[in-house]
Amino acid sequence: MIVKTIFSLAASIIKFIIIYLFFLNAYGETVNKKYEPSEKGILALMYHRFEENKYPSTNIKIDVFKKHINIIKKNNFSFLNPKNFEEEFFRVSKEKKILLTIDDAFSSFYLKAWPILKKNKIPFILFVSTEAVGKKGYMSWNELIEISKEDFVFIGNHSHSHEYLVNYKFAEFKEDINKSMKIFETKLGYNSKFFSYPFGEYSLEQKKYITKKFDYAFGQHSGVIDLNKDKYELPRFPINEKYGDLERFNFLINLLPIQYKLITPEDKFLSDINNPPALTIEFFRDQTNLKKINCFSNEGGKWKNSKLKYENNRIEVIFTEKFLTRRGRINCSMQDKDGWRWFGTQFTLN
Repeated sequence: MIVKTIFSLAASIIKFIIIYLFFLNAYGETVNKKYEPSEKGILALMYHRFEENKYPSTNIKIDVFKKHINIIKKNNFSFLNPKNFEEEFFRVSKEKKILLTIDDAFSSFYLKAWPILKKNKIPFILFVSTEAVGKKGYMSWNELIEISKEDFVFIGNHSHSHEYLVNYKFAEFKEDINKSMKIFETKLGYNSKFFSYPFGEYSLEQKKYITKKFDYAFGQHSGVIDLNKDKYELPRFPINEKYGDLERFNFLINLLPIQYKLITPEDKFLSDINNPPALTIEFFRDQTNLKKINCFSNEGGKWKNSKLKYENNRIEVIFTEKFLTRRGRINCSMQDKDGWRWFGTQFTLN
């Protein structure tokens, strides 16, 4: 009887330790790490269409794309293979890495950009919305399967419908995501560990659901990834005809991260009640030159310099007007001895 009790007690202790370690590990992945001043970061670029010139807001001319690739090479920046993303994300990157991402899997990518990337074995993530596959203007499953056989190609999940999912009821949102995952598993034999929010939009409830289904999620706000960034709100620089000119491209690929400890509110979905939001960025205590940070936002429907309140290691962004466009954007920059630093965030209006 005593032996049985001892074994039972031991089993309970082991069970408790396992549960404790599980939650400790889970917590450890969600809290921010310490400030790393030598972190160069991972800079993710987001493309859509190639040589589809009637869509300038999502298109890039192929000769400009080739020049982008050459600029990256001339700067001696490495292209990050997505298969090594986890390893690179959780360590201090002392060398700048470039991550190519392409959204929507348009046919123009397969016809124009894919031959270039394949020839040079340049790694990338192609985010696919499953409902569009095989339709006019989009890649087919056979084409997706073909390119996915290369070890430098990753297919990412971009939802099923690619609708404004932030307007969906939560049950409809889950149904859309689950449907895309099921199709991925049927067609490719797996569900991707990478997710990209359509239009970079999501509510906190939706984000929490994505954390249960994927390892990483990308938005459409600009910034440089560092080991302190939320792995379900990873930034990317959108590249198109307007924002893909060579002068801007040379500037942005040299940007460094602005690290921060916490940004609130976590919910990026706004209603009339919380528009404009009470935006606060908390930094690490050993960070310096925080008063050099300047922020711009599109509050009131046009870009302007935002008012900032500095207090110890925190900055409060004081908005004087509501956001009027569907997506409210805030970009912050700072120049120090190492160069220009940048981060951005995005809110979505109801």
